[in-house]
Amino acid sequence: MASLATPKLEAAAVCAVVLAGGRATRMGGVDKGLQLFRGQSLVEIAIDRLRRQSAGVPGQIAINANRNLNQYVTLNVPVWSDSVPDFAGPLAGFLSAMQHCQGLQAYVLSVPCDSPLFPLDLLARLAAALVQEDADIAMAMAADVQADGSSVLRPQPVFCLMRSHLGESLQNFIASGGRKVGAWTASHRQTRVAFNAEGDDARAFANANTLDELHDLEKP
Repeated sequence: MASLATPKLEAAAVCAVVLAGGRATRMGGVDKGLQLFRGQSLVEIAIDRLRRQSAGVPGQIAINANRNLNQYVTLNVPVWSDSVPDFAGPLAGFLSAMQHCQGLQAYVLSVPCDSPLFPLDLLARLAAALVQEDADIAMAMAADVQADGSSVLRPQPVFCLMRSHLGESLQNFIASGGRKVGAWTASHRQTRVAFNAEGDDARAFANANTLDELHDLEKP
């Protein structure tokens, strides 16, 4: 059995996609990926953190976007729009990446554009778990602090490492009206990876749904 410390999955075999294709209705309809965080756009920060992954730089890094494509292309990575209509959500971004990397990279790593503090060892830990469990999908889990001060681990469904051959399954799921990431991933062998060890950043998976939340995340 593979050791968690020595995953056999190489970063070069991974296509990493930054999900920036939503409508951002809770942020007033602005293009979320282009909003600034500490002087940089959220999508630039995501790309930078993917390039700094401890497991190595993914073989491909791309952006999933459906608006303002002329601005995204200036970042010098491929920009892939949804291949299905009507802003079908994160799953459409998964599908677009799987379609583009088919035959090139065996895995797709998804990260949202609105979590600018996501871990630099995200790929390493998801890859280790996927290999060890011989899973099709590895999904991150993070602590969610409750009102009483306690915390509970919750899935982070847009932080996934997936085998790219799942594209046909995903396309059929979306065509049938499916939109929830958890409902699709549940139909495949999946493993969940907790990011709550000592030293893990409690805000690593915090996402900014509103401009106020974005500004709160900017604080040290």
